[in-house]
Amino acid sequence: MVRLDPHSEEPPFAQLRTQLTAQIADGTLSEGDRLPTVRRLAGDLGIAPNTVARAYRELEGDGLIVGRGRSGTFVTGPGGGQQPTAADREAAAEAARAYARAVRSLRISTGEALVIVREALRA
Repeated sequence: MVRLDPHSEEPPFAQLRTQLTAQIADGTLSEGDRLPTVRRLAGDLGIAPNTVARAYRELEGDGLIVGRGRSGTFVTGPGGGQQPTAADREAAAEAARAYARAVRSLRISTGEALVIVREALRA
């Protein structure tokens, strides 16, 4: 289940993307699971369909989901089906903590920091 915080600095599309990414990573959503349609999820969350569509586009760009036209949108899994090792996860977590410290010291907002990370991951 996804819950959006209207008081968060993070925009709704980013909250949705973050939560779906976490659910895919922790196995709550598994490879092959079908996601709700953009309109249905937007209605359930009380947000604009374009907000959900943006989150889905970014998740697709990350290789976590795939849209199959009228058939729907499906989870492909973290790393396109490859599971990271515990050591890989810990190394990534440490890198994320270091990044968070740097972002705080630079007084960059959470939303902007996430934009920077997404751009870096796409590069």
